[in-house]
Amino acid sequence: MARLDSMIPLAPPGGAGPHYIALRDQIATSIEAGQLAAGAKLPSERQLQTGAGTARGTVREALFQLEAEGLIYRRERSGWYVSPPAVTYDPTRWSGFMTYVAEQGRRPATRTVSKDSVPATAAISDIFRVAPGTPLYVIGRLRSIDGRPVLIEKITVDPALAPGLLDHSLDGSLTQVLTREYGATVIRNRVDMRPCALIKTVADELGVKSGTPGLLVVRTSFDSAGRVVEYDQEYWRHDAIRVHVDLSVRG
Repeated sequence: MARLDSMIPLAPPGGAGPHYIALRDQIATSIEAGQLAAGAKLPSERQLQTGAGTARGTVREALFQLEAEGLIYRRERSGWYVSPPAVTYDPTRWSGFMTYVAEQGRRPATRTVSKDSVPATAAISDIFRVAPGTPLYVIGRLRSIDGRPVLIEKITVDPALAPGLLDHSLDGSLTQVLTREYGATVIRNRVDMRPCALIKTVADELGVKSGTPGLLVVRTSFDSAGRVVEYDQEYWRHDAIRVHVDLSVRG
């Protein structure tokens, strides 16, 4: 393993501010300067403690701060790593995950984790304009970028629009399956986004601790008749996505 001082030039924290902030700044500077590249493993907490000459709790506070900012992430039983660049998501442009991730030179992958027919709750039945208890398809998928899990999604589809959908492979583009096999064409998307904390079931799939910050993206897709084609709830790692919108301003 490389010497600690060749990876992160640590110095005992000084000044009037909190010690963990000084340590956070030193590690962040090393990342920004390219001394620690994307995907690089950080020294262990013990090495950081020794190199900085500070308490273990101070080291952890600095690492948690960097994690909250999206600069580093943790792998269970492995350690801390520099976060890869976030993928850019433009909610005004309609293209699927597989497409826009590949267009940015990254490697997307999708794995279906569940496919079920479940009775509609009151809230979901209102979205689809069906009676509560009506069977709807619910599909759970784990999506990755460059081999790193970044989001869990739960997609709801009305079987009346796509009978037998669950018999198809859904590890690729669901939109393409709906268009090719059922003629269901999306003409309008409504996108809502808000920060969230990743609950345990989602956090476990993404390899993070329960309560880790995340971004919830809810997309409702409509066809030309105003019917809901897909209702998609995406739970993203907060450090994996960057929302970008470029709009012309009318005079």
